[in-house]
Amino acid sequence: MPASPAPAHPRARSAAPARPGASRSRRVLTVLGALLAALLCALGAGASPAAAHAALTGTDPAKGAVLQRAPERVTLTFSEGVLLSDDSVRVLDPRGERVDDGKPAHVAGRSSTATVGLRSGLPDGTFTVAWQAVSEDSHPVGGAFTFSIGAPSKTSVVLPSAEPDETVSALYGTARYAAYAGFVLLVGGCVFAGHCHANRGVRRVVATGWGTLFGATVALLLLRGPYTSGGRGLGAAFDLGLLRDVLDTKPGTALLCRLLLLAAAAVCVAVLFGSYAPAGDGRARGAAGRPARPARGGGRAPVAGPALAGRTDLAWSVGVGGALVAGGLAATWALAEHASVGIQRALAVPVDIVHLLAVAVWLGGLTALLVALRTEARLPRLAVRRFSRLAFGSVVALVATGLYQSWRQVGSWHALTDTEYGRWLLVKVGLVVLLVGVAGLSRRWTSQLDTARDTTRDTAPATRGAATTAKAEAQAKAAPEAGPEAEPEPKSEPKPEPGAATKAGSKAKAKTGAKTKAGAKAGSKAAEGGARAAQLARQRAAVSAARTRRERDADPTRSGLRRSVAVETGVAVVLLAVTTVLTGTQPGRAETEQEAAGQSVTTGPVSLSVPYDTGGPNGRGTAEVTLDPGRSGDNTFHAYLTNPAGKPADVPELKASLTLRERGIGPLGVSLNRVSAGHWSATGVQLPMPGDWQLSLTVRTSDIDQVTETDTLKVGP
Repeated sequence: MPASPAPAHPRARSAAPARPGASRSRRVLTVLGALLAALLCALGAGASPAAAHAALTGTDPAKGAVLQRAPERVTLTFSEGVLLSDDSVRVLDPRGERVDDGKPAHVAGRSSTATVGLRSGLPDGTFTVAWQAVSEDSHPVGGAFTFSIGAPSKTSVVLPSAEPDETVSALYGTARYAAYAGFVLLVGGCVFAGHCHANRGVRRVVATGWGTLFGATVALLLLRGPYTSGGRGLGAAFDLGLLRDVLDTKPGTALLCRLLLLAAAAVCVAVLFGSYAPAGDGRARGAAGRPARPARGGGRAPVAGPALAGRTDLAWSVGVGGALVAGGLAATWALAEHASVGIQRALAVPVDIVHLLAVAVWLGGLTALLVALRTEARLPRLAVRRFSRLAFGSVVALVATGLYQSWRQVGSWHALTDTEYGRWLLVKVGLVVLLVGVAGLSRRWTSQLDTARDTTRDTAPATRGAATTAKAEAQAKAAPEAGPEAEPEPKSEPKPEPGAATKAGSKAKAKTGAKTKAGAKAGSKAAEGGARAAQLARQRAAVSAARTRRERDADPTRSGLRRSVAVETGVAVVLLAVTTVLTGTQPGRAETEQEAAGQSVTTGPVSLSVPYDTGGPNGRGTAEVTLDPGRSGDNTFHAYLTNPAGKPADVPELKASLTLRERGIGPLGVSLNRVSAGHWSATGVQLPMPGDWQLSLTVRTSDIDQVTETDTLKVGP
């Protein structure tokens, strides 16, 4: 008859009571998460889908310019370096046909410029310049503008959106966040395991970090092609041509290097946790390399202390190798994003690497500490104190490097409040201050840890183990025995009687049948005993888990520490999200420089159309004035005069002068020479500084008919 299931142990049923401390912790995290999410949504409501970092600051020909002759090239100037492809600059005629040579390049090796040649014999009309590139900090940029030859005309050009596909953009942003999170868990978990404490939970944190970073990097590599192409859908992620183009760029190379470094990181992780084996494995070794002592239930205790403790030579090798790999992983961000562009690049890149490593050690170690506190009833006090010192050093490095990065990326107090980057930076600073405040509370709990409680830890397992053993023996005795029947004592053989052989054969057959039945009965009882043993093992595991939770929650100091660390981790998750947004937002310094450039800087020839009327016969016309290159310093001045019919107007005299009234400079005369009918020119026109220069143009059409017209030329630096 099968044995009935043993009732659950009464102590196992008490394993899931509601814990007031845990409930309060969940409520705090829920409220905190809701508030921070609302704040992020409010601040991010006006954010553009793809924040461009390289801004177009000038064009040649100028936007909207009307030229008398077709230019030989189109040149664009950006606020920072850009990466070009074959379709980065396209010039389309009024019918929408390409008229460029399809070979964009940088001007004189300057990465902040792009130029493309034009075909000869271009007709009059309005031409459209469509441009698309990738800024040096890996963000796609694009736009379009027009210029005209002869006179403006209608155009049939319809340009596709330069913005990335919404699905691709959302997935790309998610993968970027996952990559940062994986890096934090991988590096922070390894440092915590090597310096503070190692157990199964910490190992899972590290494994999760490695897997997340690997998967996110592969996703970024596949999504980068459609993300930077503008308008390409998710299906383009598997376009091998796009993937090849991505690998030829700096961001693509950085992602590929990250994958190679992750292979080396896997080796370091394997060596780091090589001294650890699951409970019950005879190969498990303690923190000092000695066999682990037995734990409850006959298994082996997990590693109590840092990984590789007591193995100095191996620990140093893993530490140095791991530091190099972690630094290399951080460099794949620093060399491809904000730190790689702008001022002081040689200093900004190593500072950014240190900043990323400090974030990873602090936030990743915090996650590992929370897991260790939840999976162990008595996390050693020394491990908590070690991480407390480690976190303090990380915060110091984080603040020092963060101050430098803030100055470099923002540049002014005005940009801190009036730019999107500055506002996100203020949010990040607020979260860091909040996180440091909660960390201070955790340090108070750490200082209150009572080591006297740990002295009772060694006696309790022995008592509980003895009770468990006695209970198992009692249950074993209660079970029916399944062994073979005891053999009777030998008796003296009686004298043989007639027919004794036949009787003996019958008895032998009966005895053999009895033994067969006894064997079958013993096998059935053995199977029942195995099932009962498995059931007892499950009961012991449930009782052990319940006991661990009770012991963990019985210490108010460790419970308070665990709750404060949980709050820290929740804030850290939001902080990491804000950091991801910051890396995708145009820095405040670049934004203010771009605005200043749009107000006062015009790159390329400056063109004006100045109508005039001298009042005499043939006295009406228009002067098209061009100042090339339209910057402070040496310039060339051209004036093309046309009559109302659009034909060249030949006049006996033309004079020009330039005045910068706000600085009291001028008027500076322009020595014009007649080149041909209606065309006057001057070279070597020196303008000492940028600004709004007033042009005075005097046109004489006869001995007595003359007029002076004025207009403003915006001259760049």
